[in-house]
This record gives sequence, C-alpha cells and structure tokens, in this order.
Amino acid sequence: MLIEHDEICDMIPHAGSMCLLDGVLSWDDQRIVCQSLSHQNPNNPLIKNGKLSAIHAVEYAAQAMAVHGCLLARAQGEQLKPGYLAALKDVRLQVSHLHNIAEPLTVKAEQLLAGGGNLMYTLEVSGGKQMIATARATVVTQS
Repeated sequence: MLIEHDEICDMIPHAGSMCLLDGVLSWDDQRIVCQSLSHQNPNNPLIKNGKLSAIHAVEYAAQAMAVHGCLLARAQGEQLKPGYLAALKDVRLQVSHLHNIAEPLTVKAEQLLAGGGNLMYTLEVSGGKQMIATARATVVTQS
C-alpha cells in the first residue's frame, strides 16, 4: 500500500476505530483507490446489533474523499481546508449489509468538479467482484 492506516488517521478528523480505511492503493489528481477490512471487525463503531448496514459504505467513501483532498492539498504545499458533506445523490446499495462481505472493501472516489469551495465526487465501494454501493457526493469547504 502507498499509505497505511496510521497515516490516514492523521489526515482525516476520524481517529481510532472510526478511521475505517486500512490504506491507499493508488491516487492521482482525479481519483483515489483505498482498501479496508474494518467491515469485518466485530468492534467496528458503526455496527449495531451485530450488523453493519450497507449505508455505511458512504462513510467509507467519504473518508476516501477526505484523504484525496488532503493528498491534493499536500501536493500543493497547503493544508486541507475543513469541509462538510453537503449532499448525496443517486445512492445505490446493492447489498443490505457489509459485515458479511468476505473480501476487502475497495473504496474509490473520483473528483468530477472542484471550484469555488465546492467539490463533487463519484463514489464506488465494492467487495471483490461484487458492487456494494455507488453515489455522487458534494462537499463544501470552509474558507
């Protein structure tokens, strides 16, 4: 992996077990590909009643977006500006739960738009050859 879990935890506001990504497999100016096994961890903080809902795939993808933003900012000699998830659109879940996916999750985020403090990404989470979730997200950064 290019970037390991501990470094990711330093990049995003989520710490400890809430930092869900294990590593960055690849990234460039437009996209990032991350991997995670935390969906199989019985102590995952998002688990409720022993189950991890597929809607939490969006959190995995949001963390990938944040890591991508941090890497882009670092490449320009800057720090990542604080931001918040302003909108999710076209969320499609192909499974009901994540905890029973045997393979590592592959989490992809591709930047479609960046301007005026707004960012738009397409998101994709899969496990092996199985698509788990897709969505489009808008992030608004603070100045």
